[in-house]
Amino acid sequence: QRLSDRQRVARSTGKTGVFTGAYATNPMTGARMPVFLADYVLIGYGTGGVMGVPAHDERDLDFAREFGLEIRAVPDNGGIAETIAWLEREGIGKGTRSYRLRDWLFSRQRYWGEPFPIVYDEHGMPIALPEEALPVELPEMGDFRPGPQEDENSPPVPPLAKAREWATVEMDLGEGLKRYRRELNTMPQWAGSCWYYLRYLDPSNDTAFVDPDVERYWMAPSDPSNPGGVDLYVGGVEHAVLHLLYARFWHKVLYDLGHVTTEEPFARLFNQGYVLADVFTDERGVYVPAAEVVEGADGTNTHQGRPVAKRAGRMGKSKKNGVSPEEIYEAFGADTLRLHEMAMGPLDADRPWRTDDIVGVHRFLQRLWRNIVDEHTGRARVTEAALDDDTLRKLHQTIAVVREDFEDMHYNTAVARLIELNTHASRLDEMPRALAEPLVLMVAPLAPHLAEELWHRLGHEESLAYAPFPEADGSL
Repeated sequence: QRLSDRQRVARSTGKTGVFTGAYATNPMTGARMPVFLADYVLIGYGTGGVMGVPAHDERDLDFAREFGLEIRAVPDNGGIAETIAWLEREGIGKGTRSYRLRDWLFSRQRYWGEPFPIVYDEHGMPIALPEEALPVELPEMGDFRPGPQEDENSPPVPPLAKAREWATVEMDLGEGLKRYRRELNTMPQWAGSCWYYLRYLDPSNDTAFVDPDVERYWMAPSDPSNPGGVDLYVGGVEHAVLHLLYARFWHKVLYDLGHVTTEEPFARLFNQGYVLADVFTDERGVYVPAAEVVEGADGTNTHQGRPVAKRAGRMGKSKKNGVSPEEIYEAFGADTLRLHEMAMGPLDADRPWRTDDIVGVHRFLQRLWRNIVDEHTGRARVTEAALDDDTLRKLHQTIAVVREDFEDMHYNTAVARLIELNTHASRLDEMPRALAEPLVLMVAPLAPHLAEELWHRLGHEESLAYAPFPEADGSL
C-alpha cells in the first residue's frame, strides 16, 4: 500500500504478490487459474481481475517466474480475432476496446492561457458562466509574475490575483445580482492544441467552433478506404505520447457528441527525424554557444580561451547549438535553406547539420537559374525545339521518380534526381521549353520562390500553383 503508482511501474525486479487461495476458471479450456494480488497492477488500469500473459508481457513474466506459474504462449493477432469470435458465438464474452488515459493537469498558475469560464459563490462553490457571459478575456497587466506566498505551506498566488478589479465580478446568475470570485488559474496550451486543426477549417466563425458543413467538406472520408480527418500529420516522435494522444481523445469526445464526422482526427502520421549538431560543454558541464567555439589546428576546441568538450546532440535552444534561420536567409536565401533541409537525408531519419554542405544545393539553384534565364538580358533563354530522345527519356524517368518520392515523402532522393536532370540540361546547346517548364514545376514544392519567378519569366501570368504537376509517360 505504501508504493506509489510510479514506483509500482518502475520496479523491474523483485515482484511481490499474495496468492488469495481462489481460482478463476478459463472459459475456453475449463482450466483453473490461480488469483493473486500483485504489486505491479495499478488500480486505475481497469475494474475486476486482470489476465496475466507471462509469455507476452515482461512484468507478467517476472511475476510468473517469481511464483513458479505456467508460462503459456497465446495466439497471435489473427488467433486473437478468432478467439473473440468464438467467445461471442458461445455467449461467453464480447469483444471490446478499452481506452486508458491519465488525468491531465489542466490548470496553470500563470497569466497567459485561456481563462476558465468559472466563478465561485460565497460558499466557494464553482458555477459555470452562461453563454452570454462569454468569452472571458484576460485583463491588461504589466506584471506577470506570481504573487508572494504567505509561507511555504500556503497555496500559490497566480498572477491574475493582482488584477483585483477583474478577479471579482458582479452579475445575476439566477439568484439576483451578487458578487462572485473568478477562477484565477488559466488553461494550458492543450486547450487549443488538442483541436486547432478543426478551428483552421473555419477560423472566422464567431457562432461555432466550426460550421458542420465546412467540417464535413474537409474532414469526411472521401471513400470507404479513407478514414477521413486531416490527410497527413507530420510531427516529431515526442508528440506521440502527449499531443497526439490528447488530440485523439479530444476528437473522440467531439465525435461521440456528434460535432465531427470522423472517429480519428488524423488519417496518416509521419514522424520526422531530428536535426543533429555538435554540442559543447565547459569544465562545469554547462552548455556554451556552439557558434563561439574555436577549433584549433590540433583538433581541440575552446570557448573564450577555455577548453570545452564536444559531443553529438540534437539541435536546440537549450543546448545553445542552434543555427539561426535568419543567418541562412541572409547568406543563401530561404529556398536554399528549404532545399538543403529536404536534401540532407531521409525525412524520418536523424540528420547532422553542416552549414558547409548548403553550398551544394545553392549551386544547383544557381545553375537552374542560368539554364533558363539569360544573364545579360534577364529574359528566358528557352526555345520551342522538340526534345531529343535521350532528354525525353530522362525527363519522364525523373517525373516518374519525383512523383513517387513526393508521395512517399522521400524528398532527398527527389532532389538528387532533379539535380541530375538539371546537370543534363546544362550540357544541351539550348534549353527547350518542353524541358524547362516541367523542371520548374517539379522544383516548385522544394524551392517555391525561385520556381515562381522562373515560371513568370517563362511567360506565365498566373501562378504555377494552378498548373498541373507533370505526368510521366510510361512508354518512355
